[in-house]
Amino acid sequence: MNDIRRTILWVIFGFSMVLLWDKWQVHNGHKATFFPAAAPAAVASAPASASTGSASVPGGGVPAPSATANAAPAAGVQQVPAGTTPAPSVNAPRERVTVTTDVLRLTFDSEGGSLTHGELLGYPDMADKSKPFTLLDESAQRVYVAQTGLVGNGNAYPTHKTPMSVAPGNRTLQDGQNEVSVRFESPDLGGVKLVKTWTVKRGAYDVAVKHEVVNTGTAPVSPQLYLQLVRDGNKPPGESSFYSTFTGPAVYTEAKKYHKVDFKDIENGKAEIDKSSSNGYVAMVQHYFASAWLLADGVQRDLFVRKVDTNLYSVGMLASVGEIAPGQTKTVDARFFAGPQIETMLEKLTPGLELVKDYGWLTILAKPLYWLLDQLHKVLNNWGWSIVALVFLLKIAFYWLNAKAYASMAKMKAINPKIMEMRERLKDKPQQMQQEMMRIYREEKVNPMGGCFPIMIQIPVFIALYWVLLSSVEMRNAPWIGWIKDLSSPDPFFILPLLMTASSLLQTALNPAPPDPMQAKMMWFMPLIFSVMFFFFPAGLVLYWLTNNILSIAQQWIINTRMGVPPQFNLPKFR
Repeated sequence: MNDIRRTILWVIFGFSMVLLWDKWQVHNGHKATFFPAAAPAAVASAPASASTGSASVPGGGVPAPSATANAAPAAGVQQVPAGTTPAPSVNAPRERVTVTTDVLRLTFDSEGGSLTHGELLGYPDMADKSKPFTLLDESAQRVYVAQTGLVGNGNAYPTHKTPMSVAPGNRTLQDGQNEVSVRFESPDLGGVKLVKTWTVKRGAYDVAVKHEVVNTGTAPVSPQLYLQLVRDGNKPPGESSFYSTFTGPAVYTEAKKYHKVDFKDIENGKAEIDKSSSNGYVAMVQHYFASAWLLADGVQRDLFVRKVDTNLYSVGMLASVGEIAPGQTKTVDARFFAGPQIETMLEKLTPGLELVKDYGWLTILAKPLYWLLDQLHKVLNNWGWSIVALVFLLKIAFYWLNAKAYASMAKMKAINPKIMEMRERLKDKPQQMQQEMMRIYREEKVNPMGGCFPIMIQIPVFIALYWVLLSSVEMRNAPWIGWIKDLSSPDPFFILPLLMTASSLLQTALNPAPPDPMQAKMMWFMPLIFSVMFFFFPAGLVLYWLTNNILSIAQQWIINTRMGVPPQFNLPKFR
C-alpha cells in the first residue's frame, strides 16, 4: 500500500508535468501531443510576398474559398478585394505618413489609407533593446497590416487599393496636445468618395477610425464597409524556439464567445466562426500582443476569415453603411487596437477583448490569480517579488491541506522501518505481506492515501498560475534582482534553474526511500528530467516553482519535526 501511495503521487506529479507540457505546446502553437484539443500551430510556409506595399493582399480579385466551414461567406464578403486592382489616376504621389504619440509610432500608406507599420514605443524589441517592438509591418520578411474599404453591388468603390490624397497636418503629438490625426481622401469611384480619418490619443493603444462615405453621384447607393487584418502565417520574430504560443486570428461574439482560428484550418477550409453578429470583434493574436477591429455594439456585421494568398490570411468584418442619397454623407466609426495584452486595459475597451490573453480551460482560476498578482505589484512595485508574495499567499491559503498531506507522509515515514522489515521477512509470501501491511496501517491509524487528495486539489491552481506568468506581458523586460533583468527570458546564468533542481532533489531526499529499487531510481530521475526544461523557461516561471518548492520543504520539515519524525536524507543507491 505504501508503494501504491508513492506510485499515485508520482503519477499525479508526472501527469501535471505532462499536462503543462501539452498545454505549453498548444497555448496555442503546436498540436497537443497527448490531449489534442487546442488549435494547431501556425502554418510554416514560404515567406510572404516581398512587395506588399501595392500587393499587401496579393492574388485575384475574389477571395479564396469559404471562410467558414461548410458554408459560403456572405455575398458582401465575396467582394472584399483580395488582391491588386486597377488603380485610378489621382493627382497625388504615393506616400508613407508616420504618426507618433507617447506610446505608438504608426505608419500609413496613402494607397488605401491603410496602417502598414506599428511600433510600441514602451516595449523594447527582444533582439535589440535599443529599438521599440514592431507589431505591424509590411516588408519582404513579413506582412501584418490593417485595412478598410468599401464594397457593394459589384461597384468599383474605394478600397484599400485605391490611391488617396493625404491632408496636411501635424504628425507628432506635442506637449499639451491630447491627440493627433491623419486624414485620407479617395477620388470619386462608382459615385462614392471615402474619407478616412485615423485619430490617436495620448497614452492610448486604441485608434479611432472615422469613415465618411459621400455619395457624389445622382442615384442612391448602399455600400458596405469592410475592416480587416491581414498577416502571414509565420511565427512572429523574436519568439522563443523552445515553447510555442498561439499566433493567428480570433473572433469574439456574445453568442459563441472567444474563438481562435488556426491558419491551417483556414488553409484547409475548416475554420468555423459566427458568420454574423451585432456585437464582438475580430483580432490577430500572438504572444503578449494583439490587434483588433472594434465596432459599436448593435451594428450588424458579417464576420470572415479567409486565405488571401500563399501563406497570407485575413480576418475581418463587413458592416452595412445604409442607403445614402445623392449629395449626402454617412459616417461609420470604428476603433482599431494594437498593443499589449494588459487585462485591465483590454477590459475597458470592449467586452471580451481581455480574452485575447488566453488561459484556456483554466481561465476561471487564472483571472483571479492575475488580479491578485496585479494588486501585489501595486504594493511591491516589482513583479519578481510579487510572484514570490503570491506563491506565499497561496501556500497560506492551502496551509491546512498541505499540513494534512505532510502529516500523512510523516506517519508513513515513521512506520516505514516496520514496513521495510515486514516486506523483507515476507518477500516470498505476497498475499500474507499485503495482509500484514494492512494490519500495520490499521493499528497505526495511518491512511496511505491521505497525502494524495490535498495535493490533487492544488494542482489546477498552480497550473493556472503557470499560465498567468507565461501569458502576462508585464513580465516582459521586468527585472527582479541582480542578474535577473527580464522575467520573461531564461536566467542568463542558470542560477534559478540550478536552485530549482537542487530544491527538487532535496524534496526527494526528504521522502522515505521506496523499498523497490526501480521506484527509488525513478524518484531521483524524474526531478532531474523535468528540471532540464526549467533551464529554458522564463525566469519568472522558474522563480515561481522555486519559491513553491522552498516553502513546501520548509512546511514539510516543520511538520515532520513536530510529529517526532526528524528529517532524514535518503540518498540514492544506484547499483
